[in-house]
Amino acid sequence: MNDLGYASSPAVLQYLKSANDYGIQTQSILEQHQIPLSILSNDTNRISGMAFQSLLKDLIIESKDPCFGLKSSRYVQAGSYSVLGYIVMNCKTLLNAIQLTPTYEKLVGDMGHTEILPIANKGLRMIWHCHYPDALVRPHMIANVIGSWINFARFLIDKPDAKPVKIHFEFEKPNHQALLQFQEMFQCDMLFNQSFNAVEIDSNLLTSPMRQPDAQLLKTLENHAEILMANIDDKQSFAMKARSVIRGLLIEGIPRKEMVAKRLGLSERTMQRKLKEFDTSYQSLLDSVRLEQGKELLGNTQLSIQEIASRLGFSEPRSFHRVFKQKLGITPGEFREKQGYS
Repeated sequence: MNDLGYASSPAVLQYLKSANDYGIQTQSILEQHQIPLSILSNDTNRISGMAFQSLLKDLIIESKDPCFGLKSSRYVQAGSYSVLGYIVMNCKTLLNAIQLTPTYEKLVGDMGHTEILPIANKGLRMIWHCHYPDALVRPHMIANVIGSWINFARFLIDKPDAKPVKIHFEFEKPNHQALLQFQEMFQCDMLFNQSFNAVEIDSNLLTSPMRQPDAQLLKTLENHAEILMANIDDKQSFAMKARSVIRGLLIEGIPRKEMVAKRLGLSERTMQRKLKEFDTSYQSLLDSVRLEQGKELLGNTQLSIQEIASRLGFSEPRSFHRVFKQKLGITPGEFREKQGYS
């Protein structure tokens, strides 16, 4: 079983609203995927990630539009991000809003996770790691997330013409007609076929004030969000919890099985049994996280391959080389060269 966690009903509704523009009979498609319309009427309800990915695939096919995901980002509003949307509305500046995004993005769903990296004297880079593997769905979801970020930020700071510095997309450059729509939406430099998805924002834009910041309301909303987050964590896929623990421990060095099990409050044997229920294992999750972080470091930093291998817990570079090539079909050096960082 390939578990993809959950997606909030507001995230689903954003795509359904866009689908209506194409004349797609969304109710019949929802029924085909056994998703009751009543579930989507409550902002705190969630559907399985597997069902969401399957639903999106059908909507994309029905739309016959390579820009379906991009266009759906125009329907973003505060409610699209659940409580997170209202939290960021009440922040003081755009930077404050961005900094809170990784903390509460699980309220929106498990479709991906955000990483924020500073760019020396220039601003920051918001990187989004998509968790959905489907080759058709993934590019549309990435375009939707990046587009939603930009459109919502423009609304938050009341600057409809605000432009990011640069955008990175992992998918290939779209055809000419589709590219024109991407250019119309973002109005900035765009790089395709990259090793990561990201928006680069300059310092001046980051200091832009929000429309109506309210510190007291912000505190109330954060308290509410913490309660919702605790409930979500209780329901989160065990495999995803284990993956998150491994990602966190990898910063401190290679995490041993017993370390991960201890963080999960289980014995090593019980952890392995529960992971088997999700058709995965500790080693499989570890390899996946290392590969993900290896790609980020190769494409995002000037660290040597030896340094990256060491940081990821490999005893020697050739072990990293072997795992990387086995999973991606190319060596770390070839991957870096492809991204233009050699």
